[in-house]
Amino acid sequence: MDFMFLDRTSLLLYLLCFFILANSYSAESIADEVPFSFMNALAKEGLHDLKDERWNAYGQLTYIESWKGTVHGAYSNLNGTPNSLVPHSENGFTGTATFYFGLKTWQGGELYVVPEVISEKAFSDLKGLGGLIQNFELQKSGTVIPILYRSRFFFKQTIDLGGNSIHLDSAPMQLGTTVASNRLVFRIGNFSILDFFDQNTFSGNLRRQFNNMAFMTHAAYDFAADARGYTDGITAEYYHDDWTFRFAHIAGPKEPNQLPIDLRIFKYYGDQVELEHRHVLYQQAGAVRLLAYRNRENMGSWTDALAAFQADPNKNATTCTGFNYDSANASAPDLCWARKPNIKMGIGINLEQQVADDIGLFFRGMYSDGKTEVYSYTSTDRSISLGGLVKGTSWDRRKDTLGIGYAQNWISKQHAAYLNAGGVDGFIGDGKLNWKAEKGIEVFYSINLIGPTWLTADYQRIINPAFNGDRGPVNVYGVKAHVEF
Repeated sequence: MDFMFLDRTSLLLYLLCFFILANSYSAESIADEVPFSFMNALAKEGLHDLKDERWNAYGQLTYIESWKGTVHGAYSNLNGTPNSLVPHSENGFTGTATFYFGLKTWQGGELYVVPEVISEKAFSDLKGLGGLIQNFELQKSGTVIPILYRSRFFFKQTIDLGGNSIHLDSAPMQLGTTVASNRLVFRIGNFSILDFFDQNTFSGNLRRQFNNMAFMTHAAYDFAADARGYTDGITAEYYHDDWTFRFAHIAGPKEPNQLPIDLRIFKYYGDQVELEHRHVLYQQAGAVRLLAYRNRENMGSWTDALAAFQADPNKNATTCTGFNYDSANASAPDLCWARKPNIKMGIGINLEQQVADDIGLFFRGMYSDGKTEVYSYTSTDRSISLGGLVKGTSWDRRKDTLGIGYAQNWISKQHAAYLNAGGVDGFIGDGKLNWKAEKGIEVFYSINLIGPTWLTADYQRIINPAFNGDRGPVNVYGVKAHVEF
């Protein structure tokens, strides 16, 4: 449904009002390390028990403005191929508001609902970048007119199995409570798989950290989700002291990169497993996570699309009456001629390590098989990202953060051959391809203004956009305002 904001100026005014409201709850007596202050303010007045919550409510507001310079290249949208990053300079933005509500139903039972609002304008209609999409908030279905939707609605059940008692702090989608170190946790409903899988302390909470989507999760992790990044399904976790094993069975979209979810979850689905170990190394915390996924979806193979076109040139990008990406290149193959039930798999590693009290490092790397089209995430088949965060304690700004990250993405040989023939996928396709790795660097500084409010300056440089050595580089400048309450 459309949310009744009139325009972008109205959105900014609403965000400003929320900034003022949220900061009115901040107080010097609240611990600086606690990121959300509204529930703490209630607890301080004796109106809420943070240790054993019956309910909680949190929220966030984030506004990101981005500007890119001109894109140099020998060609753009060649022969009517529509997916190039446009050559001229552009600006884009996202504004989001998220409200988290949690309720305890019975012992170990919790219910969560999370409405969200987004308004956005993407560079080049969200085309022309493979895995290094400059703003992680961007959605494939977003518009400038803000839209209100339900992002999450799920039930969680925890079953204690003994061991030490552990207190879980109150947070969005987490009631403050005490659990056993050995336990089972089940969830069923509507959520983002990234709420629970592939977490990373130093490269995960991008509303407080990086802007580029390459640092949110593995760029090559084609996790099943709708065009907004959410899904329906089940998750199961087993915690045993410092170890956690996770499994999820979730639904993908009916068509690649589109909004409607296919609820035939036993015919088309995404399965993932993750093994996590948390450790202390030289008195500093760290973690290692191994993640594997396997999707079964109605998706096209790059090789099959090329073969169909070579066997019959009438099976091109302009003649398919099924789902396609509206390419006007009659001399190019199209995935719509090759879609059938296919399997896509990938495996990745995720590392985080604190190396000093105010310095943390991260690394992610994933290899996907690269045989079939991107169905839910970015146009990437293999990816790495690495970097670090430094808190501002040494310059008397301990709630500020300086971050630097590097990411590099690749596509498979089959994917490259399809793009070089003029084909397109959900995000990229210049009409021709000089096959190179897409790589980029991001640097940001986040300054804490007052209470739970941050302002971030961000710079990104993206080389070989859309894996094409004939185009780029791209310089992206960004400003992000973020408040939590």
